[in-house]
Amino acid sequence: MPTCARGLRSRHRSLVVAAVAALMAVLLSPSGAQGASPREARPPESRPVYSYGDAVRESVWVDTGLDGDGDGRTDRVAADIIRPREPARQGRKIPVIMDASPYYSCCGRGNESQLKTYDADGGPVGFPLHYDNYFVPRGYAFVAVDLAGTNRSDGCVDVGGRSDVQSAKAVIDWLNGRARGYTTRTGTARAAAGWSNGRTGMIGKSYDGTIANGVAATGVDGLRTIVPISAISSWYDYYFAQGAPLYDSGPEWLSGYVESPEARGRCAAVQQRLVDGAPRSGDWTRQWTARDYVKDARKVRASVFAVHGMQDLNVRTKHLGQWWDALADRGVERKLWLSQTGHVDPFDYRRAAWVDTLHRWFDHYLLGYDNGIDREPMADVERHPDQWSTDRVWPPRTTHTTTVRPAAGSTPGVGTLALRPARPGTTETFTDDPAQSETEWAADLDRSTGAKAGFRTAPLTADLRLSGSSTVTVTATPTTSTAHLSAVLVDIGPDTIRDYGASGEGITTLTDRSCWGPSTAGDSSCFKETRADTTTVDRTVVSRGWADLGTYASAGKGRPLTPGRAYTITLDLAATDHVVPAGHRLALIVAGTDRDLIDPPDSTPTLTLDLARTSAKLPFVGGTGAFVRATAGSASSAAPPRAAEEAGVTAPRPARRVPGGGRA
Repeated sequence: MPTCARGLRSRHRSLVVAAVAALMAVLLSPSGAQGASPREARPPESRPVYSYGDAVRESVWVDTGLDGDGDGRTDRVAADIIRPREPARQGRKIPVIMDASPYYSCCGRGNESQLKTYDADGGPVGFPLHYDNYFVPRGYAFVAVDLAGTNRSDGCVDVGGRSDVQSAKAVIDWLNGRARGYTTRTGTARAAAGWSNGRTGMIGKSYDGTIANGVAATGVDGLRTIVPISAISSWYDYYFAQGAPLYDSGPEWLSGYVESPEARGRCAAVQQRLVDGAPRSGDWTRQWTARDYVKDARKVRASVFAVHGMQDLNVRTKHLGQWWDALADRGVERKLWLSQTGHVDPFDYRRAAWVDTLHRWFDHYLLGYDNGIDREPMADVERHPDQWSTDRVWPPRTTHTTTVRPAAGSTPGVGTLALRPARPGTTETFTDDPAQSETEWAADLDRSTGAKAGFRTAPLTADLRLSGSSTVTVTATPTTSTAHLSAVLVDIGPDTIRDYGASGEGITTLTDRSCWGPSTAGDSSCFKETRADTTTVDRTVVSRGWADLGTYASAGKGRPLTPGRAYTITLDLAATDHVVPAGHRLALIVAGTDRDLIDPPDSTPTLTLDLARTSAKLPFVGGTGAFVRATAGSASSAAPPRAAEEAGVTAPRPARRVPGGGRA
């Protein structure tokens, strides 16, 4: 064959191959205009090519298979759906983003407390938040599910129990053809999800994100990813801290707060079971076992993009830490954002980056795009207001648990914190004062007070980073039969932080708006902007934890104490990621009742700490070596011989307040 002919034929073949490849790219993308061309350098992404105004808006009632309200018929939960019309016309199926919530009619979602709205015929018009405006034009359906007993759903709220979780799981089953759906709440006309490809991603803040955790822990087929924001991982730990009641009413109050008016008349029995199953003694019951998602982390098949405020005093980061570690043990694909805020959605403190990251996350896990997000650094951590760092793995691989120990100083109640244990017989004494909190204790670290015992390093000569969860083991002798304990880590030194204690929990809401997708007359895509609300401090609480000393023998069962007898207990502290800068000091406080965070005990005990038998296991990046370098020059901080063994260095495990109430 002549060379020129061979070249022409080869060129023709190449053009055909390129044309077929381009056609396949068009056919496999969510629309003909979406997806990256082979010649484009940027990763593929879904694009806003579908009509939001012409989208299908419909309601379906899905049979949960449960009869929570005991009326003799199985409960149906309402799922309000918005989806682009064009894919169904093209014979294409699409994935779902779901937010299952109890708040759609009682309290609202987001910083502006948005509610669902309906037309005169009951058809959905307004969907809270930006998920519908932004993602529906990009080829996703958005499904907003009313949990059982709320808004337009049957059944009763059971605060994280089987009914709550089944409310959302049943909808995923329906999307995959495994459950029955109906066009009305009581009728017999069936509704099918023929437009769905079955792939679902759940998202939500607080209670909503908690349900995402619970559904993922069932291992349901079709749930590809979850994005839990400030979410609970075990409901016991929302109401109690190792037997110490937290400042919240019981789950029956939350149930009554969110349930629909209809449910209030039919759910008295469920309410009573919630009361009976949550004694304020703090004892673990079967009710808490049923609402512990951590124990079922082995069933999780979905990827997890977790988001949490390190200063969230509503849903504390203990929930994140124990869930994250359990998922790591399971090998679940994970991503993490940790902010300096309290109970705040990332849309309201890092909006543009959040929408972009969430977009790529859903594109990858629901559309299958190889956009590289699964290979990016695992964790983003806010170091200062609006200043972020990243970690390839979290906690960093060089993180090791180091045991540090308190010792007495020259002033009573103002001791040192180092590697070397205190001399046997060394003690510190304090008396529980329920009128004081971590704020007063931290302010008084440098002086002797009767309500706490504080222990500090010398000023650090190098930065010292904590990353992960800590524990504090205390040996204490009480003077009464009941006692509560608090353990607090403090960074002593000046800083500017988000004002998490203010009403905005670290943000200020502005009047200007930014828009995230198209709008309709009944559903705006424009939301109020925010900025960081900051404050200047001379010390920062890094982490905290609490316990009832009566649970010394069993975390799930309290016992009366014998005055004058010593008891040893280990307190779990909330997960964090914090750098104590050079020149600052790291401090540990041990005290009694932390005002506004835990209830006081029945008595007012004085407690004597045995310092030789008290210690803290802290996750330092760089381990004992980092602590020794950061405290170099302080004789009290020097490591004894065989420092690594005596310091207990171990590798870490692999990488009226309501959940969402007020700032839902």
